[in-house]
Amino acid sequence: MPANILLVEDEPAIQELIAANLARAGHHVVRAADAEIAGRIVREALPDLVLLDWMLPGASGIEFARRLRADERTRNVPIIMLTARGEEQDKVVGLETGADDYVTKPFSPRELVARIKAVLRRRAPQATEDAVEIGGLRLDPVTHRVSADDQTLALGPTEFRLLHFLMTHPERVHSRAQLLDQVWGDHVFVEERTVDVHIRRLRCALEPGGHDALIQTVRGSGYRLSTQAQQASPAR
Repeated sequence: MPANILLVEDEPAIQELIAANLARAGHHVVRAADAEIAGRIVREALPDLVLLDWMLPGASGIEFARRLRADERTRNVPIIMLTARGEEQDKVVGLETGADDYVTKPFSPRELVARIKAVLRRRAPQATEDAVEIGGLRLDPVTHRVSADDQTLALGPTEFRLLHFLMTHPERVHSRAQLLDQVWGDHVFVEERTVDVHIRRLRCALEPGGHDALIQTVRGSGYRLSTQAQQASPAR
């Protein structure tokens, strides 16, 4: 699936090469030439992944990575460091700062795209094209189809995104605010109760296949997708 990638690179030729190859791979790329511009972009909307050059004018990529990891809102955004510094100690510093991967220049565009795919699969599986199946319920993001025991289910676009996120993060409890950020986007301002409305719609869509009980309400905390039975029935 297309990912929203923030590319922070100050060399125009390298920036253009990377952006062109990522666009060719189907991703949406937002560019920044320094950490200050990148910070403004992140404040407006969270990217799915940050490609971050180590050597930048002003604040370095390492400093910007530390900033992202120190902020609760941005600490889980995947980061891949891009750098000409190939020494082992430099890699250790980058990874200890919180980078998910470290790519040394020069690198092949194909390798970079593969590294991005691998990091997204680990850190943001809802941003990949991988089909996911839980308890007989199958969601395919490529064909945009959901089926339950070979029966196709009809879901609206928001319910599809909501189910995709829950299925790629099973057994975890997510608050309404977290679901708004992950499904609607943290730059979209809607009431938290909007989540309840779409959870109800999602359960109704899953009911024909008998999978509505997978979507569980955790009182006082939020919602989760689980194959383990709840002691109490989910609130509707």
